[in-house]
Amino acid sequence: MNRIENLSRRGFLQGVLSTGAFVLGAQFVPEALLSAPSDGRATADAGLGAAGDPVGATAFHPNVFVGLEPDGTVVIVAHRSEMGTGSRTSLPRIVADEMEADWSRVRIVQATGDAKYGNQDTDGSHSVRSFFEAMRVYGATARTMLVQAAALQWNVPASECQASPEPHVVTHVPTGRTAGYGELAAAAARLPVPPKESLQLKPRSEWRYIGKDASIFDLQDICTGKAGYGMDAHREGMLFASVEHPPVLGGKVASLDDSDALKVPGVRQTVAIEPFKPPHAFQPLGGVAVIADNTWAAFQGRRKLKINWDNGANASFNSDAYRKELEQTVRQPCKVAWNRGDVDAEFAKGAKTLEAGYYVPLLAHASMEPPVAVAEYRDGRVEAWAPTQDPQAVQETVGQVLGVPKENVLCHVTLLGGAFGRKSKPDYVAEAAVLSKKTGRPVKVVWTREDDIKFDYYHTVAAAYMKAALGANGMPTAWLQRSAFPPIGSTFELNNTYGSGGELGMGWTDTPFAIPNLRAENGPAAAHVRIGWLRSVANIYHAFAVQSFAAELAHEAGRDQLDYLLALIGPDRVIDKKNLGADYDNMGADYKDYPVDTARLRRVAELAAEQSGWGKRKLGPGQGMGIAAHRSFVTYVATVVQVEMDQQGKVRIGRVDSAVDTGTVVNPDSVRNQMEGAAVFGASLAKYGEITATNGAINQGNFTDYGMCRINEAPREIHVHIVQSDAPPAGVGEPGVPPFAPALCNAIFAATGKRVRELPLTRSGLA
Repeated sequence: MNRIENLSRRGFLQGVLSTGAFVLGAQFVPEALLSAPSDGRATADAGLGAAGDPVGATAFHPNVFVGLEPDGTVVIVAHRSEMGTGSRTSLPRIVADEMEADWSRVRIVQATGDAKYGNQDTDGSHSVRSFFEAMRVYGATARTMLVQAAALQWNVPASECQASPEPHVVTHVPTGRTAGYGELAAAAARLPVPPKESLQLKPRSEWRYIGKDASIFDLQDICTGKAGYGMDAHREGMLFASVEHPPVLGGKVASLDDSDALKVPGVRQTVAIEPFKPPHAFQPLGGVAVIADNTWAAFQGRRKLKINWDNGANASFNSDAYRKELEQTVRQPCKVAWNRGDVDAEFAKGAKTLEAGYYVPLLAHASMEPPVAVAEYRDGRVEAWAPTQDPQAVQETVGQVLGVPKENVLCHVTLLGGAFGRKSKPDYVAEAAVLSKKTGRPVKVVWTREDDIKFDYYHTVAAAYMKAALGANGMPTAWLQRSAFPPIGSTFELNNTYGSGGELGMGWTDTPFAIPNLRAENGPAAAHVRIGWLRSVANIYHAFAVQSFAAELAHEAGRDQLDYLLALIGPDRVIDKKNLGADYDNMGADYKDYPVDTARLRRVAELAAEQSGWGKRKLGPGQGMGIAAHRSFVTYVATVVQVEMDQQGKVRIGRVDSAVDTGTVVNPDSVRNQMEGAAVFGASLAKYGEITATNGAINQGNFTDYGMCRINEAPREIHVHIVQSDAPPAGVGEPGVPPFAPALCNAIFAATGKRVRELPLTRSGLA
């Protein structure tokens, strides 16, 4: 029974649910809609679902998340994208739990982009956090209405009926009579939807699925090649395109000779894509597209293009010189982002001080599946198939680029072969839409690996400067931290050079240390490439600086890393939001429910240390352990890394222990998967992640020069320890990344006495 389908409007009401089905959130479904004839538009191949009514059709009910077939099949809409994080499993399981549905009788359909589902951007580790209560309400509403339907059918009080302990059945407790959900569907559909206030949500002790391990819903299809990814999308009569982009951001074609490209068998034409209008946002980069009958021909034709480029102002960008500029910036006073006490007065007392600078380069997402999209433009409407993290951004961007209402853009969401934040930026979908309009045919745009790495929305480069004054006990009496990085805001606003409150709130203005005098500053930095969010965002460079510096202070004080870190965290307390940065947005979470709680940070540090054998494990020459603890996406994670150095002086990562407190856990298996993945991801970034530029053009172009950890280089053992908690659910996909690099580098120091202050480790000869 378990399977995934794509969802369109008519697809849900006509193709996915049959007449007589119970649709939660719609008290009345017009018969005319249920029996509406096909509009004649072709369906997608590769099992990716049918095209439905155009976006903006008024018959679609705003809160349709749950359906029930007369045969008892429960249909649950997944409105978030699936890229390995498990959200397409976890959210429906919340619904099924409250509904008392039999999980083996659940069918999941993937939503197209539509504002009526609420936020569909699968970024920021907030799918479960933002929709936990809503999904419970949808499930409880369905259960309540089914119970009411059974009570009316039996002419008994609803209070005598219940939808448990057996799932998918309503029982009249006094007599033992039962009715299956399917039998009750038609009757339940005629009932009014009860107000939220009247619902009785299940107590935690009765949860059937929440908190229990579960495999990804469509794991079988993924493992057997049946699942549909972006590359599988197909439209009858479609063309294939490969785009030669300007090598420098903001560049444009000065001259073009496409004569040799047009001689390649299968190549039909070349099409110019106009340069973007600043700010670039998610617009196509511009360039020249080769249109062909197949991908191979498009690639071969593109190689034969002869283009002279006008590279524009960013041709002066060189990453080595830019690094020096950032490092000079943070050595000077910058804009104060957060202040407590009087740092300058404390430094003036002449106490012993320690200073350090840290550097993290530009990083690429480099997900396994490069960008790809299919789009068809017809009569002012666009239908697209894409591995996107945000189908609503597709609607917005395609609508703006083509000058059509976003409601006229229908985006089908396929599986994503990895993303890490890259695929919430739909420039590649907009390219397909532009080319479809220009050619009058459906077009599939396929990016190569080189395109993916050379034309990414890069995780920003960052420099940090740290300074502390030490008291007689070795603890800091004053702490100053400065950072400078081209902000994400530069993507959307010209001349934006300072970090936003959101970026600074990722480990900078929320540093949870019990230090009487602490100031965080931020310096200006201009962007010369496209800047975007990558898994864990600004937490990467902020955690690297803060947690590395904490370990340096511990060594200076002659104290154990763990003991010193716990002393910095200080007594258990909930930090008043007034004592955090003025723009501290807490990842959009209500601070009342998700405060900065140092007891939870302390607990994960202690747990990771305990489970790793910290202070008890016998280490030999060239071996060492390091620890780091960080709060991000309102989740607390501590990581201990054990390393050993080989005969060539290269680091080998042995055991990794990560302790995570992410509040209420829906699927423990997904939490473990994400923490394990974060360790491998973090190891790749720390060892090899670096994007550089010469004269504005990116130097790297494939895994040969933008390395990833191979299986023999990844951590040998990864152990994940989940803190049992009744706190509200928090983020999971990203919080495991920030503490990894500093823990690794702290371990390297313990093993070698060599301090690592810049990434990647290849710069220090350690990888």
